[in-house]
Amino acid sequence: MKNVPTDSKKEFFPSMVTSLPEADIPLTGLRSYLFQGEANQIIFMEFSEDVEVPEHAHEPQWGVVLDGEIELIINGESHVFRRGDTYYIPRGVPHRARIRRGFKDITFFNQKERYKQK
Repeated sequence: MKNVPTDSKKEFFPSMVTSLPEADIPLTGLRSYLFQGEANQIIFMEFSEDVEVPEHAHEPQWGVVLDGEIELIINGESHVFRRGDTYYIPRGVPHRARIRRGFKDITFFNQKERYKQK
């Protein structure tokens, strides 16, 4: 997978993403941008430190890893995803995560108000 330069040398995501409202996600070391649809959300995320996300469940979630690594423990089973990988978590399935510093992804939530704007 090749990286195409963005319009900013400092940012991974282009300004069309970083100009979106930030999502209010209570995790340290996270910058996240929220695209709000009528019935769902897309979140662009980048982590500057390692983060542990406690077990939780919600509506379906699909994501694509743009860079870095995430370990998802889905229904008790560990899966590691890296750049170029996609993942899917069905509705109501318990999961938690170990996110590594440098991780970047795009996540689609089939839920209108999973996260609020900051």
